[in-house]
Amino acid sequence: MEHDFWHERWQNNQTAFHEDDGNALLHKYFGTLELSPGARVFVPLCGKTRDIGWLLDQGLRVAGVELSEIAIRQLFDDLKFVPEVSTEGPLTRYAARHLDIYVGDYFALSAAILGLVNAVYDRAALVALPADMRKRYAAHLCSLTGTAKQLLLTYEYDQSKMDGPPFSVIADEVEALYAEVYAIDMLEHLAIPGSFKRKVDATEAVWLLTPR
Repeated sequence: MEHDFWHERWQNNQTAFHEDDGNALLHKYFGTLELSPGARVFVPLCGKTRDIGWLLDQGLRVAGVELSEIAIRQLFDDLKFVPEVSTEGPLTRYAARHLDIYVGDYFALSAAILGLVNAVYDRAALVALPADMRKRYAAHLCSLTGTAKQLLLTYEYDQSKMDGPPFSVIADEVEALYAEVYAIDMLEHLAIPGSFKRKVDATEAVWLLTPR
């Protein structure tokens, strides 16, 4: 996925993928991560998701990475946080209270810059990437986080009827990407009411990935 694609979407305010009330499946299955207060959750390709505010409200620390600086400025505005902005290698760090967001290329983020991660919440990262990038993404995520426990959300639909993002990621691909280092459990698999973007029938899956 070219950087220009995402920059253009943010510049044109094409961000319907953000849920106003946060993600109901995160709320339902958050407890499966078994996190203690003060634990640090990493949200890759986070945009301005309301889930970050919800996680902070649970007494957690949150880290994220996002390509678009527009998104992160809006995120901090929505949270009513005034960020401290600094340079971290090739990335720009926005920080306030228990929140650290790194702006720039996901693949430029290193474990040394990111720091300790206790869990990963991936609602919109893996599914945002085309097939030829997902293996590299997953490998880098494992390296960044030390294969921290992960809550992963994916979609399945007939890709010939609609192109992504979000892309269809089937169960076999989740296994291929992560089974070597994670025990993989599907927590729920549900039909999306109506049709996906009014184009195609689709289902959503919730996965818990536990390090082996």
